[in-house]
Amino acid sequence: MGLKEGTRAARLAKVGGLVGLVGVGATGCSTEEVLRFGWPVAVTPQAEAMRELWTWSVVAALAVGVIVWGLILWSVAFHRKKSEELPRQVAYNLPLELVLLVVPTIIVAVLFYFTAVTQNYVTDKSKTPDVTVDVIAFQWNWEFQYPQYKTESADLPVSTVGTSGEIPLLVVPQGKSIRFNLRSTDVIHSFYVPEFHFKRDVFPEPEKNNQDNAFQIDQIDRTGSFVGRCAELCGVYHAVMNFEVRALESADFDRYIELRQETNPDTGQPYTAAEALTELNCGELCTPHAVTTKPFDTDRTVREASDGGK
Repeated sequence: MGLKEGTRAARLAKVGGLVGLVGVGATGCSTEEVLRFGWPVAVTPQAEAMRELWTWSVVAALAVGVIVWGLILWSVAFHRKKSEELPRQVAYNLPLELVLLVVPTIIVAVLFYFTAVTQNYVTDKSKTPDVTVDVIAFQWNWEFQYPQYKTESADLPVSTVGTSGEIPLLVVPQGKSIRFNLRSTDVIHSFYVPEFHFKRDVFPEPEKNNQDNAFQIDQIDRTGSFVGRCAELCGVYHAVMNFEVRALESADFDRYIELRQETNPDTGQPYTAAEALTELNCGELCTPHAVTTKPFDTDRTVREASDGGK
């Protein structure tokens, strides 16, 4: 039974549809933006797989919701009390009960299947990565080591360590597979890059905690700078424990690593990340400091003076 033209239910349906269209149109979002439901643009194949799972899970949930809302409105509009006569009872309607049992079971099974497939893909580490990065978290900063590459002077892994005055840059190649090994030196932290659509807790002594402390991405799809954060409350300065992923073209990354392994003649020490990027001179991507976040001033005197002592 449809809604009759001119009835109150029909008018409400039209108004509701119009409000929905105006709401979507007023956002100024493209179809792609709407279907991301607020998620950042993915930069890895794994991130895109998780975005697709999220999108279609939400679409399925909305479809079920629309059906339920429609049935509620239909019941309200066409099955209101008309007399004192008791309506026909359908408490033991076997076909209806089978539908209410089978349909939710199918929905749950389908969601479970696609969730399992996506999770297995995202957590897969069976392929040998092109680049390995050891991520070491500490209160309240990060160190990134490249165990494949050694400095020529001390034969130690190329390493970048953040300080209170400098956001650490995690420089990686675009288009190559990367494995991240995570470890903490003190409390539990969490490695999170929004554009990866993925985060993983960083434990001290992960082997003793039986924690899977590594994950792998097939590639970063485009060059760029992407903010990274600690997503686990880890102490006083947790909120400012940031880093930056800097994805360079493969040739630029190779040259960057070569510089990091060499000794800077001006300092007598191996090139730092900032010095290597400056020497590389590849435009905005070679900015020697983070562009997605900034250091936190740990000087309490300066901060209290700037906010009036509050």
